[in-house]
Amino acid sequence: MDDQTPFGELTVRPPYDPELVPVEQALRELLPNLTAESLTARRQPDLNGEVAEQLVGFEQVDLTAGGAVRVEERQVPGPDGAPDITLLILSPVDDRGPKAGIYHIHGGGMVTGERRLGMHMYLPYVAEGHAVAVSVEYRLAPEHPDPAPVEDCYAGLVWTAKNAAELGIDPGRLLIAGESAGGGLAAGTALLARDRDFPALTHQILVCPMLDDRFETHSSRMLEGEGIWDRTSNLFGWTALLGERRGGPDVSPYAAPARATNLAGLPRTYIDAGSVESFRDEVLIYARRLSEAGVNVDLHMWGGGFHGFDMIAAHAAISRASTAVRDEFIRRALEH
Repeated sequence: MDDQTPFGELTVRPPYDPELVPVEQALRELLPNLTAESLTARRQPDLNGEVAEQLVGFEQVDLTAGGAVRVEERQVPGPDGAPDITLLILSPVDDRGPKAGIYHIHGGGMVTGERRLGMHMYLPYVAEGHAVAVSVEYRLAPEHPDPAPVEDCYAGLVWTAKNAAELGIDPGRLLIAGESAGGGLAAGTALLARDRDFPALTHQILVCPMLDDRFETHSSRMLEGEGIWDRTSNLFGWTALLGERRGGPDVSPYAAPARATNLAGLPRTYIDAGSVESFRDEVLIYARRLSEAGVNVDLHMWGGGFHGFDMIAAHAAISRASTAVRDEFIRRALEH
């Protein structure tokens, strides 16, 4: 990786929400900057378990929801000429006919994470019989740089749409969701689905998404050595994905959706961010541009929130508020 950073002086950041301060301090000690040297350790399940044990709001999730959810994994065709991909499929045991489909893409900065990560957010809708959730195991950078991750995500989405009837999904009620890097990949996959005319998506749920590789915004330069995703980690993630192309003119909008020049025809969008996170400004800009392109957008910025605060510190009042707002949107989306 190139050690030259694309940013100069640290910019000013807002203060953290008081309830989040001790959590942010714990994160700072447990999760150092993501670099080539720390990547292997960050990918280890035992590290994730150690972090989970020390942070409020993290716990092991029973994906069966006490027996209400059927858990299945399928190997399905990947992109042309690429290996098969694994899909994690959660469906209600009490099957009441075709229901909405949630196609999920996990986070992890493009370089870590796996298909179960983040699925706790969508488990209640499956357990209640409102949805089938499908989560894709895409190839990770830097071993598999762009376009491998987004093409894997699109291939899994195509398989899900083509097999909707078997999965118990109403093909007219298919939405896409992702968090962090998964939110960026969800946005890129939605662009691919639009441009390749398949499949039709009703909504995209972009939770604190990773959208822009250029480091041109104020918020992309305001964090160093704090939070869960600072500018050094962000530089590593984007460079792992794009290599020497990062920040230059030859980056596809499917890899970095902030670069898309045409956002018309995309599905109704939920998008959010904390005010103290690297992705704040690119989220605000993307939401504005979606609106200008005629897309209905529900935008939420949470004052004092760091990256992923509501998933990491679920006990905090700001987290409960954020989760409730997102839950209300998803429930409406599933009824579409």
